[in-house]
Amino acid sequence: MTRYQNLGGNSGVTAYEVGTDYIALQFHDGRVYVYDHTRPGRKHVEQMKQLAQSGRGLTTYLNQYVRDNYAHMR
Repeated sequence: MTRYQNLGGNSGVTAYEVGTDYIALQFHDGRVYVYDHTRPGRKHVEQMKQLAQSGRGLTTYLNQYVRDNYAHMR
């Protein structure tokens, strides 16, 4: 996994992993949630990939649009 830069300074996300059709996010508590093109959908996953790679806005996006709509936990 790649360390999330957290340029805003207040993210619960610590690391991420990008795949062709998914993004996996690791949070401070160590839990890893996988979001894919099925759930919550391609549009959200692709946006989360961009935000993760830019290091800013990921937690805000999750809270506003995705919430608990993840595919599964690892």
